[in-house]
Amino acid sequence: MVDTQKIAAFRTAFRGHVVEPNDKSYDEVRALYNGMIDKKPRVIARCVDVADVMTAVAFGRETGLPIAIRGGGHNGPGLSSVDNGLMIDLSCMKGIHVDQKTSTVRVEPGCTQGDVDHASHAFGLAVPAGIVSTTGIAGLTLGGGTGYLTRQYGLTIDNLIEADVVLADGRFVTANEKENADLFWALRGGGGNFGVVTSFVYRAHPMKNLYGGPIFWEMKDAGKVMRVYRDMIGKLPTKMGAFVGLKTMPAVAPFPEEHWNKKVVAIIFGYDGPQAEGEAVLEPLLDALPKPIMNGTGYMPYTTLQTLFDPLMPKGMQWYWKGDFVKELTDEAIDTHIKFASQSPSPQCLTHLYPIDGAVHKVKSGDTAWATRDARFNMVIAAIDSSPSKAKELKTWGRAYWEAVHPFNMGGAYVNFMMDDENDGRIEATYGPNYKRLTEVKKKYDPKNLFRVNQNIRPAL
Repeated sequence: MVDTQKIAAFRTAFRGHVVEPNDKSYDEVRALYNGMIDKKPRVIARCVDVADVMTAVAFGRETGLPIAIRGGGHNGPGLSSVDNGLMIDLSCMKGIHVDQKTSTVRVEPGCTQGDVDHASHAFGLAVPAGIVSTTGIAGLTLGGGTGYLTRQYGLTIDNLIEADVVLADGRFVTANEKENADLFWALRGGGGNFGVVTSFVYRAHPMKNLYGGPIFWEMKDAGKVMRVYRDMIGKLPTKMGAFVGLKTMPAVAPFPEEHWNKKVVAIIFGYDGPQAEGEAVLEPLLDALPKPIMNGTGYMPYTTLQTLFDPLMPKGMQWYWKGDFVKELTDEAIDTHIKFASQSPSPQCLTHLYPIDGAVHKVKSGDTAWATRDARFNMVIAAIDSSPSKAKELKTWGRAYWEAVHPFNMGGAYVNFMMDDENDGRIEATYGPNYKRLTEVKKKYDPKNLFRVNQNIRPAL
């Protein structure tokens, strides 16, 4: 139990908004993106600036409350909150500064992918990141960051230039290639284990409009589509970002009504170039495949592609996801994917395989904490539905699917696709040869494991 006088003193020193269980806004503020998870923090500290972050970290350290960090609020396993602890909520810190001269973007941690896209798009620039605009940029970055521009420009962390961080002992430091280089190395893929990042500086790239969108085939063609995609994606120009997905055709316009609620396979594209050029690049792939039941591609602003699927993924849905890195997508693995995807318990369930090649493979595995540079795909199985009554069924399907396909995959997974039921062995496998170094960096910057409500890397003994 925290002394109420300490909370009162904290309120006085804090510029933002402190929320407690008896406050009217408590339930609204504590609500998580994943409606399957319901956590009740003792204190929510809604920071508005760096001084607030420093004050909140000190309060958590001195009271012994477990600390969770919420950025954009999109964390799947609900690790942005903690029962009976302190949630340091950064979602009000949404400043963005685009430097057109240097093509860099400084971003505060409460920003979403959509915030960053909106700000940079006005200058004809984009930061390589995710594919859903509601994703929090902080969590996405600290886990690695993959999207349509990954093959061309690398992971989000490959475009991170520096970060400002509040450490467990209260110090404020800058981490880049020259200052606190070991911390900068660890932040690029090591998650929120090392401190609270209060700003990120990214390298941005020219991007205004592109050719992209989804193409759908019936599930009976899924084997052919996935095999052709597997064999050809690495041979396409890196300006072509494309991932394959097993889904259900949404029962809303503009999807063709005769195919609503059908199990389908899709390839979702984003090509950095004019439509005619993109169509020419796609032609060999499409010529090798059956006729699709829907072609939703077109020439559009980059921001339009980034928001294309937002309406299908509102806050508060029931989510259970499992991930793996994939080195070889074998025919047997593809057959297993199709078998389980065909039995999904809800129309919102999906499987995505994102390519890891091109610019990602040009970075050595030891250059960043994100070690799996030799993988070919980043896989996620997402069991999703709007009804809490489906939670058990979603988990059962997701776990069974993952257990069936995991033997074909690598030992670790993208940390942003891991639930909180993963064990230490999975975390170690995810970082591979970099794990020991990460525990040493953790020992240096957070020796008492203050920041442990995450995919935790424990300090070296």
